[in-house]
Amino acid sequence: MTSRSSQGDAAPFLTQADNTEEEGAPDPGGHSSDEEEEEGKDHGKEAHLLTGISYRHSVTIVIILFYINLLNYMDRFTVAGVLSDIKEDYHISDSNSGLVQTVFICSYMFLAPVFGYLGDRYNRKLIMCIGISFWSLVTLLSSFVSKQYFWLFLLTRGLVGVGEASYSTIAPTIIADLFLADQRSRMLSFFYFATPVGCGLGYIAGSKVTSTAGDWHWALRVTPGLGLVAVLLLIFVAKEPPRGALERKSDRPLTNTSWFSDVKALLKNPSFILSTFGFTTVAFVTGALALWGPTYLMRSRRVIYKTEPCQGGICNYDDSMIFGGITCVTGVLGVLTGVEISKRYRKTNPRADPLVCAVGMISSAPFLYLSLAFADTSLVATYAFIFIGETLLSLNWALVADILLYVVIPTRRSTAEALQIVVSHLLGDAGSPYLIGVVSRGPPAVG
Repeated sequence: MTSRSSQGDAAPFLTQADNTEEEGAPDPGGHSSDEEEEEGKDHGKEAHLLTGISYRHSVTIVIILFYINLLNYMDRFTVAGVLSDIKEDYHISDSNSGLVQTVFICSYMFLAPVFGYLGDRYNRKLIMCIGISFWSLVTLLSSFVSKQYFWLFLLTRGLVGVGEASYSTIAPTIIADLFLADQRSRMLSFFYFATPVGCGLGYIAGSKVTSTAGDWHWALRVTPGLGLVAVLLLIFVAKEPPRGALERKSDRPLTNTSWFSDVKALLKNPSFILSTFGFTTVAFVTGALALWGPTYLMRSRRVIYKTEPCQGGICNYDDSMIFGGITCVTGVLGVLTGVEISKRYRKTNPRADPLVCAVGMISSAPFLYLSLAFADTSLVATYAFIFIGETLLSLNWALVADILLYVVIPTRRSTAEALQIVVSHLLGDAGSPYLIGVVSRGPPAVG
């Protein structure tokens, strides 16, 4: 992978000819880490001159994007938090339970290139508003699907992918157009806090609302109203920054190349390709763990403490609550740790970002394996090993996004985000929840 030295001012992509230059190559005048920090300090003073958006307003936009990211992951994993009730209500097997997550990922994956193309060429704020409005409406409709129509529930959950595809390919590129260098890394890390924290809040909100209302359908009626708030914030508060203005030190519009030219250039970018395949392995693990984690822990508790299985009514969601809390804490801890380690290590090694990601992935494997090995003997040990494994996996979230932004030119970033989404989900979490459901033997008998 390329070094991060070129992030300081990317490259002066002023013309179409510049857009066709090889991506990911280090800038000959690349900045050291100290120079990047100095540039970051000056950013707040000069950003509004190039983007027309003040530093304070830029931070506000990032907070809005964080809120949207948090909301989407809450919606996605509310279903995982009440999976036992869904399985009971629709009378489905483990493999069909896995399909609930798989259909969502598949629609999200196939729609991402469409929104990536649009995001590189049209108003990004408008695209996100349309996508989030549609996603909120479909989520609300999915909560009214009766138990006789599981196929319709799957369809509505699949359409929810429109919302995530509309903003996940675009939001990081907006942050890239608002901040540079270490400030960009910090804002990206803040944005990606929403991924694990949103997952955890999804488990918690789903279990709490279900326990309170006595019906899991109400858990799906929380996020649509919050989605409307997100749309209003985008319309009345957020602004659309000019693409690449900070890196080019100019507000002159960039010239787009064709979509095929963009894809061809990205396929020749080794840093982008390798980081994408690396992140695919993270997506495979986190996708399976996110959907099946609470159910797996419930079954572990049943084996160790000889508790009775959930038979109708509302299940005990203590494990969903605990798993949600662990996901929130490990996400924040992992993202912060990854960014901080990379920042310090970068002073001696410009390839710090990919190395930290690699170490995090490799180190997580033995701990996640131990969580499986201890599941029938010690629930406390199982929780502890999941905590460590998730923390190490979370080192990747902000760093992988940062790598993409500084090895891809501004006019190709949404397309690059889309391609990374397609690959990481196609080979990662699109199939892993279903695969785990297929190989699962279901809850063992007690006694």
